[in-house]
Amino acid sequence: MKLIFLLIIPIFVSNVEAKAQITVGSQPWQRMEVIRTEKGVPHIRAKDLFAAGFALAWLQLEDHGNLTGLRVLEASGRQASVVGYERIDSDFNILRQRSKALPKYPFLSKNVRDVYEGFAAGVNRFIDLHRSEFPIGMPSDFVGFDVLATELIQPSPQKIRNFLNRRSGRSDEDPAAMDDEGETPDDGSNAWALAPSRTRSGNTILLRNPHLRWTAGYYEAHLTVPGVIDFYGDFRIGGPFAVIGGFNRNLGFSTTNNAQDLDEIYELDADPKRPDHYLFDGRSVPIKRELITIPFRSGGSTLTETREFWTTALGPVIKRADGKIYVFKYAGDGEIRAGEQFLRMMRARTFNEWKAAMKMRARVTSNFTFADRAGNIYYLSNAALPLLPHPPVDELTAVAARGIKDVWINYVPFDALPQVLNPPGGYVHNENSSHHYTNVRMPIVTRNAYPNFEEPRLSLRSQLAIQLIGGDEKFSLEDIVRLKHSYRTLLADRVKDDLIAAVRATAPSGDVAASLSLIERWDNTTSPASRGSVVFQEWWRHYSGIHGEIRQALPDDKRYANVWTADDPLTTPRGLADPKRAAESFAWAVDEVKKRYGSFDVEWGDVHRVRRGKVDMPVGGCGNDLGCFRIMTFERDKDGKFAAVGGDCWVLAVEFDVVPKAYSVLAYGQGRLPSSPYHDDQAEMFAKGELKRVAFTKADVDAQAIVRYRPGEKSVR
Repeated sequence: MKLIFLLIIPIFVSNVEAKAQITVGSQPWQRMEVIRTEKGVPHIRAKDLFAAGFALAWLQLEDHGNLTGLRVLEASGRQASVVGYERIDSDFNILRQRSKALPKYPFLSKNVRDVYEGFAAGVNRFIDLHRSEFPIGMPSDFVGFDVLATELIQPSPQKIRNFLNRRSGRSDEDPAAMDDEGETPDDGSNAWALAPSRTRSGNTILLRNPHLRWTAGYYEAHLTVPGVIDFYGDFRIGGPFAVIGGFNRNLGFSTTNNAQDLDEIYELDADPKRPDHYLFDGRSVPIKRELITIPFRSGGSTLTETREFWTTALGPVIKRADGKIYVFKYAGDGEIRAGEQFLRMMRARTFNEWKAAMKMRARVTSNFTFADRAGNIYYLSNAALPLLPHPPVDELTAVAARGIKDVWINYVPFDALPQVLNPPGGYVHNENSSHHYTNVRMPIVTRNAYPNFEEPRLSLRSQLAIQLIGGDEKFSLEDIVRLKHSYRTLLADRVKDDLIAAVRATAPSGDVAASLSLIERWDNTTSPASRGSVVFQEWWRHYSGIHGEIRQALPDDKRYANVWTADDPLTTPRGLADPKRAAESFAWAVDEVKKRYGSFDVEWGDVHRVRRGKVDMPVGGCGNDLGCFRIMTFERDKDGKFAAVGGDCWVLAVEFDVVPKAYSVLAYGQGRLPSSPYHDDQAEMFAKGELKRVAFTKADVDAQAIVRYRPGEKSVR
């Protein structure tokens, strides 16, 4: 791309969206009230959706500091003017997306625009009353479209970088990030739905259990507008409609991340006779040129930079060279209805209403797991999946396109997406594996209907889930909470016998022999009190090739005697491929654990901790590599122990009785700020695998009220 750097008189980037027109005569805080119950959970009672959006924005800022305001600033395309030049790339990227989306904004429903406009007003009010908490120059004139822009889908910068690196001969490609889940190997989610035939009460049960870094910003809240919405769930810090899960009186839903290929790079022929044109279907087609000027803060001054961009009807141009033009075409380009879709899902009263909202396809990815009071359970491998006219290719390959017949223009039909409703066995589940084994009594056909569907795969975590709920037992809601906190390490079931045999064959002595005896007695869990689990974890990672600065495990065929296969999906992988290396790694692990912690038989919970505020507690659970269901991600602390930084974070289990019954816990609490009374008050509960009872009815909320107030009425936090 051409770069033009200008030091000229500052140019104001106009925020052209119209200001919200509030037709009601009262202030937003006069039309709502917030009641906080146990652990500071806010219950918003508003007279209209504008006031509800206002309250939600205020609460996010109150509990998580300035993050939401800065997120909206970023989405407004004015970040560099406040923060400085280091944010200018972000401004250029978002302004290109905004220009496509802005003309569509007036066509959204009034309901969703009211939420966006109210949220913007709440951000503005909070900034005006708490200026010292924001950078100098922070604006407070945000509008609803700025809030919507936090949800706009942008082309993957990592995929584009990988492609360009390969074209230039570089080999430092990194794996493309997976949406907002997938930054580490332990990111992901669990979701279960049980039919009435599988529960003691005869009611459906839903489990929502996302796994992300504890900086991801899940925010538990209850949003009520009489006659309009009554929804309890999670709202991600930074906006009203990110990836939402939860329930209303009639139904609930959860999301898990999937691995869909939603974009393609196309190679077009440049027109040799006409600059800035390409040949397509026998015609010479112009490339659209965009000049964007961004102001940025530089010391006490404001400077500007102008950049030139090119785009086509297929998507943005990412490279021009050697008579070729490379275009990135991606699902969701220009899509602005994700909030509209989520609001309809949150308000739905029946399965058909909820499914009709899903058919909008504005949320372009994520598996959805559903349950309702009518007794339905449902799973959908959701994706705005391109209907390809050509074989799938990897992300480093460009597909030659000479005309419209060579590029995708539609999505795979909704009804063709992998999905299952009320299957035999009375359960559906997903733990980020492919759709094929959502219910093993009625597998979704393993021969994919479309070539770009996910290939069959079933992780150890998913296999453990099937073992936990795939039988015929009937469960109570409390049973589901207990099973969700299973500490089993399925990897141990698959390889421990081979490990014992491999080490015993070396005639071990001393600490190695004693540690082998410990492993033989170990219960194959990572419960806080388990002994042997720490050595087992260190052994597996060393045996897998993960040690020191190495973070990439060896291929499965170098680790397992039998790798995972679709022909035997529930008992593979198993066994060890290299007994000699396994025995050597075990001796190394015994010595390493003893050096670090003084003893090889240290308890898991002595080493793995939940540390937040004043809380320092042992915690069970482990990563995907060990095959745990309770996923925990740890980082080494200064004292050599491991502190939880991710994995399990937000847990919700709900049973759809006449009045929903639910339990929840938010590991990092409602408050990010250490000064908040809600910063660490759920940490001990989380570490122990305990959940709090959700207050949902008006009577229960009133009975549990800790504080009642009207956010925005005054500046007191």
